[in-house]
Amino acid sequence: MITSRLVKIRYFPFSMRILLLSCIFTGLAYAAQKPNILFILTDDQDWHMQSLDYMPLLRKHMINEGTLFEKHYCTVSICCPSRVNLWTGRAAHNTNVTDLSPPYGGYPKFVREGLNQNWLPIWLQNLGYNTYYTGKLFNAHTIDNYDDPPVAGFNGSDFMLDPYTYEYYGARMTRNGAPLVSYEGQYSPDMIAEKAYGFLDEATLHSEPWFLGIAPIAPHSNVRFVEPAEFGMAEYAPRHAHLFKDYNIPRTANFNPDEPSGVGWVRALPKLNDTLIEYHDEFQRSRLRALQSVDEMVEVLVKKLETRGLLENTYIFFTTDNGYHMSQHRLPPGKECPFETDIHIPLVVRGPGVPAGHEAGVISSHTDLAPTILKLAGGSRNDLDGWPIPLDAESLSHPDSGEHVNVEFWGRAIPEGKYGKIGDDTFPGVGAGDKRFAAHNNTYKALRVIGDSYSLSYVVWCTNEKEYYDLDNDPDQVVNLLGEKADDLRSRYTLFGRSFDQVVGRLDSLLMVLKSCKARDCHEPWLVLHPDGDVRTLRPALHSKFDTFYEGQSKVSFSSCEMGYLIDAEGPQDANRWDPVRTHQEMMLDGRQQSFKHSGHWSWWT
Repeated sequence: MITSRLVKIRYFPFSMRILLLSCIFTGLAYAAQKPNILFILTDDQDWHMQSLDYMPLLRKHMINEGTLFEKHYCTVSICCPSRVNLWTGRAAHNTNVTDLSPPYGGYPKFVREGLNQNWLPIWLQNLGYNTYYTGKLFNAHTIDNYDDPPVAGFNGSDFMLDPYTYEYYGARMTRNGAPLVSYEGQYSPDMIAEKAYGFLDEATLHSEPWFLGIAPIAPHSNVRFVEPAEFGMAEYAPRHAHLFKDYNIPRTANFNPDEPSGVGWVRALPKLNDTLIEYHDEFQRSRLRALQSVDEMVEVLVKKLETRGLLENTYIFFTTDNGYHMSQHRLPPGKECPFETDIHIPLVVRGPGVPAGHEAGVISSHTDLAPTILKLAGGSRNDLDGWPIPLDAESLSHPDSGEHVNVEFWGRAIPEGKYGKIGDDTFPGVGAGDKRFAAHNNTYKALRVIGDSYSLSYVVWCTNEKEYYDLDNDPDQVVNLLGEKADDLRSRYTLFGRSFDQVVGRLDSLLMVLKSCKARDCHEPWLVLHPDGDVRTLRPALHSKFDTFYEGQSKVSFSSCEMGYLIDAEGPQDANRWDPVRTHQEMMLDGRQQSFKHSGHWSWWT
């Protein structure tokens, strides 16, 4: 076709030939151009309270036109550590950014760990991208340290700054490192949307491909850190005040249960009364209303891309930093737990080759997002802990994503809202640090394993209490099979014909690898345990010939509950490797072994 065009061109005048040739080759260059990347990151958005169902424009332009990754997880359920994990492609135990503020977290810790010069926007610039960002970046990125040093890696930026980040009508921001500007009285999500449109306009003026990150604070709680301190509901624009007045949080089995859930401080929580339940319902309504501004922004951005002819060459990502709980397990509003409510989160992707209206069964995490974006931009790194998420139809049909997600947390759990109290620890910055309402012992290592016929959660807390949930049979995580009252259930539990203890032994060894893994070992942890490559998922690891091997492994444990990643407090660090030469057992799984089944009368499963 191109040859025929060139033959016909020779009949035009010379000046016209030059113009037409220029247009043709400009079009060819555009067709081969790297894709643009638009990334929308909300704050504390839930999956399990059905927030996506209340964003019709997101559904219209993203879910219906792209792929919903319904098994996507964050790996650390709190803002700053999760965002650093996302933008670096490294697990929190490798970034060592594990809290909201120093000494263990926040922007100063991000800088001190050398990450300001070694993260996604820098890598994208090195690949020829112009990069832009507006909204919330990290916690402890403040009006005092925003230029000490400036955030590296962006051609254009407009960052929200602490201590005003979570004030919906009181933001302070710095544009491109300039002195801060007050936006007192302006609704923050709408203002961030306008800044995003401006950066999109700027990006499209240049020939280079671009990356644009947009991070409104919705639906995070409205937090005032300046005295008088306040931890209140999300605030919404007046135009959305009439919405969702009949909404109630789904009354699932874990909603304010009669029997307490979990372990430790969670298990000690009292049952919620009617006043608290009514408050929680309204709290979630306010969050849904706050998300409407984000929903509207999604539509405007898509239409702007379409108008400029850029939509077909742009990947659009929509996700959040972590999940959220409210009334589940008797919890007040908040996050930071290893429950599904806190770690299972939305991810939607639209772009070239991404199937429309598709739901992917791929297991993925925030650690995978930086490698995914790098791959789209034509780059790669072998020192990242994540793995590119499959996006096109072919790779989605046979994903190489594994079946596990490593989850970890350090420090305190923080309740939100005016009624929240879950312990006797303080939360520095709220109430001058003298109000005791947080839970201290909230450090844990956790593992999610999701296969064709199993969905398991295994958690080891710093108190050395443990949790095990079979989510295929207990999706709301109300019965801990490692709990004190679960002896009978444990004795009758089988998975692929193997006993409960044998299953837990395999999971503990897998967690031993993942809790301190680096690079490819995080993606293929079974190869650390079985270097011969014969075991890559849980099922083959359950073969009886490995029983002695797993029984001899060190167990995941803690010697103390610390506020940050202090390796000396985190027990054994290395797992043994299987050596087939040391055993002559060659028993194979026979056809009589079956997947998980209910044995005897087991009223819990009904």
